[in-house]
Amino acid sequence: MSFNFELGILVLIALFAATVNGGMGYGFSSITVPMGLLFYTNRILNPALVLVEVVLNSYVLFVNRRSLPLAWKRVIPILLGLVLGVIAGSYILSSVNPGWLKFWTYAILLPLILLQAAGVRRPIHAERLIGVPFGAGVGVLYSLTTISGPPLALLFNNQGFVKEEFRAALGLVRVTESTLTAIAYYFLGLYTVDSSQLLFSIVPSVAVGVPLGAYLIRRINPETFRRICMSFDAWVVGFGSSRVLIDLELVTSSMAYSVLLAVALIDAYLLYLYFGRRQRVAAGILAQPRANLVFRRK
Repeated sequence: MSFNFELGILVLIALFAATVNGGMGYGFSSITVPMGLLFYTNRILNPALVLVEVVLNSYVLFVNRRSLPLAWKRVIPILLGLVLGVIAGSYILSSVNPGWLKFWTYAILLPLILLQAAGVRRPIHAERLIGVPFGAGVGVLYSLTTISGPPLALLFNNQGFVKEEFRAALGLVRVTESTLTAIAYYFLGLYTVDSSQLLFSIVPSVAVGVPLGAYLIRRINPETFRRICMSFDAWVVGFGSSRVLIDLELVTSSMAYSVLLAVALIDAYLLYLYFGRRQRVAAGILAQPRANLVFRRK
């Protein structure tokens, strides 16, 4: 695999994705995979990315190790479910048609990203009860796509994990799933020369992007940073969905791009709501000192 235009684009996307991961603690695969699938199949892309993810997730867990005692008990059921899910998903990856695998990857990712962007919160009281089936589902998704950030972030935010618990729980689950998946890929013989060359091409992007993201997150509002990253992700997945519909000849090209248009309109509306809400909050904060001043004069 020589260095070409497609690989160059993937290297740049990996740099951006690593920057996001350095800031939020997740997001590398959920940004890299949708773009990477435009040029490579899951069977080539996944083995390269999963090895990067083992290192990235270990780093996130190490940085947040002091908060691990606050979170590890809550994620045990998810970890148990991961084992079954990773085994099933890895086997499916080795046998399913690559085109249809791309289709289902985009079909699952898109609603998860938009739900997270919309800030959906529906606390689940039976948290332990849903842990194993949720973990199994995440394990299947991760081993098929190396993506699990959107559903995990959606659940942990939904269940009220505070910042320290959130990052520690996320790090523990993702270290487990990436390590299990890397082992499963080895036994299924999914590591190839093409995957190895892809891995070595994106490693420099990760080495630069992760510390850059950690630097930027201290200077940008974390929620705004996260929201902009999800917006980019939604557009990439929308474009990828349109392309795979054309490749599978499910719809005509003009109709296929209606998916991208719909995603763009929905995301634009969600961005409008988000920044409008922030503006109202900021206006309220600015108005408080003036109100206090008037009260004191009276």
